[in-house]
Amino acid sequence: MAPTSTPQTPFGRVLTAMVTPFTADGALDLDGAQRLAAHLVDAGNDGLIINGTTGESPTTSDAEKSDLVRAVLEAVGDRAHVVAGVGTNDTHHSIELAREAQRVGAHGLLVVTPYYNKPPQEGLYRHFTAVADAAELPVMLYDIPGRSGVPINTETLVRLAEHPRIVANKDAKGDLGRASWAIARSGLAWYSGDDMLNLPLLSVGAVGFVSVVGHVVTPDLRALVDAFVSGDVQKATEIHQKLLPVYTGMFRTQGVMTTKAALALQGLPAGPLRAPMVECTPEEIEQLKIDLAAGGVQL
Repeated sequence: MAPTSTPQTPFGRVLTAMVTPFTADGALDLDGAQRLAAHLVDAGNDGLIINGTTGESPTTSDAEKSDLVRAVLEAVGDRAHVVAGVGTNDTHHSIELAREAQRVGAHGLLVVTPYYNKPPQEGLYRHFTAVADAAELPVMLYDIPGRSGVPINTETLVRLAEHPRIVANKDAKGDLGRASWAIARSGLAWYSGDDMLNLPLLSVGAVGFVSVVGHVVTPDLRALVDAFVSGDVQKATEIHQKLLPVYTGMFRTQGVMTTKAALALQGLPAGPLRAPMVECTPEEIEQLKIDLAAGGVQL
């Protein structure tokens, strides 16, 4: 049974886009995934995104994706929203992944903008609608033009919000003005997909975060959003400023790389990366230690 939700916060407020742990020989580490998921939920996450880009979804097979969702559900599905990333740049394949995610019990779907092929807005509308039609699960769109090559325009977001199962948007557009208009006009539950903008997006109407740095600072993110929602903007700002070194440090290079390095430093399941991703260099790890320490992270 999925955790409770409200129309305003359909997936809770604090979610981490979880890495996919691998064994030393590069195989899927399902035991490690369960231990990491439990650790993240114990730390205060309302939900976890599984098989997102931070989960190295481009390099995991469809069967591995199913096994991973099933394992995480077994570990934390009774106390956290388990949202499966199913977006690809092939609508038919995304539909298949959505149906499989529903079959294994996922609580919701994350659907990224089709990448590389740069469809027009009508193509985006039809793609997202087709995936939402394919499964009886709530859908969070994922707007990240820096990776996908095209934005989901505000008019398209407003149209998509009319679909009964499209309930939220993960915003990594980096444009507070456009976010303001889209939140006001669409009514979608808005989640920050850019950690540096977590607090600014709350200020224009976001309800929570889908975070990468949540792997190491979930209690701080929980305190930040709780402070803001309760009206203590000064405290939220203080936490935001405390976390600036973490926000910066975790994205000095590719976020999956630094996240797995940070987890390894804390003795948590992570393992190697799959090509074309590579491990952080010793120099990058030393800088990461400095950045995390500056943000109060215990290693």
